[in-house]
Amino acid sequence: MRTRNKQATREAISEAALRLALEKGPDGLALVRVRDIAEAAGVAPRTYNNYFSSREEAICAFQADQARRLGRALRDRPVEESLDNAVIAATIEVFADPEPDRGGLKMIMSTPTLQGEALKAFAMAEGPLAAAIAERLGDDTDELRPVVLAAAVAAAVRAAGQHWLSSADPWPFAEVLGEALRQVLGPRALDRS
Repeated sequence: MRTRNKQATREAISEAALRLALEKGPDGLALVRVRDIAEAAGVAPRTYNNYFSSREEAICAFQADQARRLGRALRDRPVEESLDNAVIAATIEVFADPEPDRGGLKMIMSTPTLQGEALKAFAMAEGPLAAAIAERLGDDTDELRPVVLAAAVAAAVRAAGQHWLSSADPWPFAEVLGEALRQVLGPRALDRS
């Protein structure tokens, strides 16, 4: 119960930070103050500081949490499912259900400091994802292949997001993400030879 309460507080702060930044317009990030975020989330500024060290970290917390869940989501897929299908299904489950908020994702992908925070989140998730891939392949986690595949999946998620945002009439994000993942997880990527 305590873990759930902490996660709910973390999510409330993150949602408030993103909402306030979006409401302030193109320069919203620079205009949002910690006390405003804390008030909007219903917590004290000190509580905010216990969870996040910066506005950027608070705004990107949802993406960071998603990225950290990816390795677990892959482990939860049926063992008889092929690696490519399992990775695609797990990634779509984590990043496209529900569909991302276009305004929030656009702010994150177009603001340099937020881009850096989002990249940090993906980089932290690559290790657990590589370990889950190695388990499915029966590879030693020190091998290069699972690490490269995990990095390629992270890159595909970012590329799918950029493509989805740049499309005037985009497909659902799940479809764009699935196509991006198929580009990196095709038969040649998974071939052991």
